[in-house]
Amino acid sequence: MADRNTPRYTVPSLTPQQGAKVAAILQERLNSLTDLHLTLKHVHWNVVGPHFIAVHEMLDPQVDAVRAMTDAIAERIATLGTSPVGTPGALVAARTWDDYSLRRASAIEHLGALDEVYEGVITAHRKAAKDTESLDDVTNDLLIGHLHELELFHWFVRAHLESAGGELSTAGATTEKGAAQKAAAGARATSTRSAGAKAAPKTAPKTASKAPAKTAAARTSSAKTTTARKKK
Repeated sequence: MADRNTPRYTVPSLTPQQGAKVAAILQERLNSLTDLHLTLKHVHWNVVGPHFIAVHEMLDPQVDAVRAMTDAIAERIATLGTSPVGTPGALVAARTWDDYSLRRASAIEHLGALDEVYEGVITAHRKAAKDTESLDDVTNDLLIGHLHELELFHWFVRAHLESAGGELSTAGATTEKGAAQKAAAGARATSTRSAGAKAAPKTAPKTASKAPAKTAAARTSSAKTTTARKKK
């Protein structure tokens, strides 16, 4: 009896078994990217603080782009002869990660957490691209195209967490909450250094020394002496 996950047909040059294997890899990416665009929208709604509008508006184009990726992946799964699954229950049952852990929080905390989210998504997407490299050129090309955008979006996030020396405030974090805490601590340290620099006393500029002005009595005495010399 044939495996119910094996399609009756697939794209030319692939066997049904190969088509099923590629489709299974793509289903994992469909789950991951569906979760990602929902998470990005959640952050869009829940970000607060001084950088609210910058982060709020930065995220919507990312949401739209990731949604487009899920559509392309789902259509590729269907093209391979199998059925893409996009229902919430199936996603929750299949996923290997927990829900995004932040609710309402500052922009820098959400950006720290998103650094961790993108790290996981991109790492898994790169593995999927590697796993399809020898199986299906079209799927491999699709995933590599996604990586270009995903890594660009990750850079947008990390640019807010990077120091002038190229260090990330989230370095060493392994969880979303841990990354959020590190990002917030890094922002506070930067703010403290900046405030300290502004409050530092300034050295008064040196000015050329001037001869003391003559008093009125001295000027009168000098004038009298000059007049006496003239009379002589």
